[in-house]
Amino acid sequence: MNTLLTQVSPLVPVHPAARQLLDQVAAAPATPLRLAVVAPGGYGKSVLLAALDRCYREAGVEALLVDDADRLAPDQLEELLTGADGPIVVAHRPAPVSAAWTLLQLGPLGVEDVARLMTAVTGQPADPAAAAELHARSGGVPRLAERALLGRLEDFRPELDELDDDVLRYLTAAEAGAGRNLDLLCALLDRGPDRLPAIVDAARATGLLGPDDTLPPLAAAAVRDFGPPARRLTTVQRLVELQLANGLPVLDLARSLLGTGSSGASAAAAFAAAAAEALPSDARLATRLFEAAAEAGDRSSTVTTGWARATALSGDLDTALRLGDGMLGDPDAETRASGAAIAATVLAHRGELARSAELYHWASRTSPDGAGTWAGADAFAAIALVGTGDLAGAQRLLDSPAPGVAPTLFAGAATRMARGIADSVSGCATETLSTLLGAAAMLEPALGGTLLPDSPAALAALAALHTGELALAESVLTRALDGGIGGDLLAVRHRLLLGWVAMTAGDLATAAEHRDAVAGRTLEARDELFFATLELGLARRASDLVGLQRSWNRAYQASMRQQTDLFGLLPLGELAIAAARTGAFAKISGQLERAHALLARLGEPPLWTVSLVWHELHAAITLEDAEAAKAHLATLTTHAHCGRYPSALATAAQCWLSVLGGQFDPDTISAAAAEMHDLGLRWDAARLAGQAAIRTSDRKAMVQLLEAARQFQGTAARREPGTSEPASAGTGLAALSERELEVARLVVEGLTYKQAGSKLFISGKTVEHHMARIRGKLGASDRRELLATLRELLSRPDAP
Repeated sequence: MNTLLTQVSPLVPVHPAARQLLDQVAAAPATPLRLAVVAPGGYGKSVLLAALDRCYREAGVEALLVDDADRLAPDQLEELLTGADGPIVVAHRPAPVSAAWTLLQLGPLGVEDVARLMTAVTGQPADPAAAAELHARSGGVPRLAERALLGRLEDFRPELDELDDDVLRYLTAAEAGAGRNLDLLCALLDRGPDRLPAIVDAARATGLLGPDDTLPPLAAAAVRDFGPPARRLTTVQRLVELQLANGLPVLDLARSLLGTGSSGASAAAAFAAAAAEALPSDARLATRLFEAAAEAGDRSSTVTTGWARATALSGDLDTALRLGDGMLGDPDAETRASGAAIAATVLAHRGELARSAELYHWASRTSPDGAGTWAGADAFAAIALVGTGDLAGAQRLLDSPAPGVAPTLFAGAATRMARGIADSVSGCATETLSTLLGAAAMLEPALGGTLLPDSPAALAALAALHTGELALAESVLTRALDGGIGGDLLAVRHRLLLGWVAMTAGDLATAAEHRDAVAGRTLEARDELFFATLELGLARRASDLVGLQRSWNRAYQASMRQQTDLFGLLPLGELAIAAARTGAFAKISGQLERAHALLARLGEPPLWTVSLVWHELHAAITLEDAEAAKAHLATLTTHAHCGRYPSALATAAQCWLSVLGGQFDPDTISAAAAEMHDLGLRWDAARLAGQAAIRTSDRKAMVQLLEAARQFQGTAARREPGTSEPASAGTGLAALSERELEVARLVVEGLTYKQAGSKLFISGKTVEHHMARIRGKLGASDRRELLATLRELLSRPDAP
């Protein structure tokens, strides 16, 4: 008579050893057999016995099959086995087996076996990648994999509820990451090391522990989500208390308490300690932990300060400002200082540098130990003061720092950063970029969890953009972005400045990628200004008048939401050109006046003045304001002696005016454009050469300038490796389709889009689309340059 003591799964066995046994029994079912199938729970013992039962019944063989034999007392099992004549198979969890029995051990499934299990459960062929993923999550345990496939992990609830208390506590500790800490486990279970192995063996028998005594992800989820909540909470809290008592890390343990409603002194202490651990690397997690500490009852200034700092680092400036402002009335001086510094940081990101400087200075003088954890407060105040045009105030702070400030790496690097900014408005500022880059490198080791009004990398990049050092700007920003400097708060700034570097270099595709990486996010005033003007600049460089008009309002509104400062002159310059193109220049005249007043207070520093005036020159050209253009040229010429970049812009400005006047030397234009290209200003170089080409009557000069424009824009034919001639495919007219060539010839002959469309039996709109694609392929910046390029190319003897 067949005997099954447990209800089994209807699935067929997928374990290789089980299938091999079934094949042997099917071939010789009457063969005497005394077999012990040994495996932890969930490894397929019951499934195997059910298959053996079917096999023996079909063969008409009486067999004794006993499941869960480990639950029977020895005398019960002996009584059951007495008198059995046929095959005997008993299944039980790991335990010693008599030598009289054949032993069959079932281990974890392999990936191919998991795929077979998936097919058996779903009735569909298993995807190899999905099988590998399920194998990794289940550890190859059949029951875990099956329940995951069926969406029935909650079936573990009654099983976990019935576990021995010590076993459940051990599994809970393992899920919380403490399964390998012998001392911690002994203290938790109140057992000596000699009694711990028995508990571990019992935990292994559940089938939830992997061969390495860790919980596979699905088992961890089952223990965490479906174990008895009260028993789990008690266990984790006890683990936390033990860790805190020994001064050990609690982050992993405290993380598992989030959302459980834990409260009281021990829970609050755990959350606070874990938040401090998380802050340097994960500000968002630290925010949740600090908030949990406060909800658990810890309203101390340490928790409030950490919470405010974490929310700011994660980009939630509203909460940071609310918490920081609330700290200003605290009776503790250090708390007041911290609140002021946090509020100052938020205001800097919102473009309120004057108020930010005031609060930073107040923080440094309020802290009883010389600024305490805000040792860089005076340095940050000095940077903000320079940004608002108050160099004298900045110098006073730098020359008389708050007493008692410890000479830490952070404090020294912050001061170096401030001195670099102060030096940037003095003379030609030849050492500024080196100083700022050095400060950026110096601060990197000390920046984990540090709240900054601006990063040294961002300031160094701004200085590099203003001096034509685009490669250095890209390098320092990429390093800061990859290193997570300043948390989420400054990641957006670094990304946007990288977009500005790419746009300035004429790499519009990369610039658009950086823009798109932050699109849709809620941006603070300073970042919003750089984002909106980046969009504006990309539209202008793509000759996208519709996009330019669409982006104008957002950029203008962003500029009006913050005070004009030194570090926003690049966006203001781009805004000026767009305003001239859209007929709205009068709307920003006040901002430009305030910018020049600021620069005048700083002594017209070349580093910051030149780029703004260069943009204003192009705005004046667009407006056909000859007097303004000459004035801007004079300013650029005045600063030309300060280095290669201002000299190149001054020369290019002179060339622009000569081109517009119709009197210019092509060689001079080519040389000026080449110099700009060497500085990384590819788009500006190509545009200068292209505009000169369409304004010359000298055919040879036009060809020369057009070729230069294509080379500067990166669209000239490239030589293939190992060849001596340029590749023809994909360049010049060879890049155009047959239909595009037909359209180009008709338009060059003077036909309108509508007339050309009539000849080709297509609409005028389709002709317009063809011309847009042609312009993109030939790299022309506008329609005039495109027509000049097509005339030159189509007139060649080898033109198709």
